[in-house]
Amino acid sequence: MSWDKYLRFETKLSHYLKSKSIVLLRYSMGVIYLWYGMLKVLGISPVEELVYHATHWLGTHQFVIFLGFWEVAIGLFLIIKRFNRLGLLLLFLQFPGTFLPLFLNPEDCFTIFPFGLTLEGQYIFKNLVLISVGFVLVGSLHPRVSEK
Repeated sequence: MSWDKYLRFETKLSHYLKSKSIVLLRYSMGVIYLWYGMLKVLGISPVEELVYHATHWLGTHQFVIFLGFWEVAIGLFLIIKRFNRLGLLLLFLQFPGTFLPLFLNPEDCFTIFPFGLTLEGQYIFKNLVLISVGFVLVGSLHPRVSEK
């Protein structure tokens, strides 16, 4: 394939993906939150103990179930386009809590601070990507009239 053909193909692919990427991001985030939330609601989430350790000062194990319903709501609101703003609001309200174990229970997150992450620590740090996706989705709420 010649370089010119490749560039034409890349340009067409780029334009096609530009029109679909926000929708795919929204749906994938919705599915992830719906799935992870349901695991908490059903009591089969592998992070249930991690969440409880970070929030034990609330005095109830039921907070994990509440968090699960919150995440299910985020997922549904991201999937249903007309509720996206509410879903994004709930998403950003939830994010600070996702990092609580790093500060309240660092022994659960690090083998050697600050670089040696446990599996739980890696699970928490992946939220940086989810935060970035949230920013992209918020940025897509009001598309520019003309891009320069």
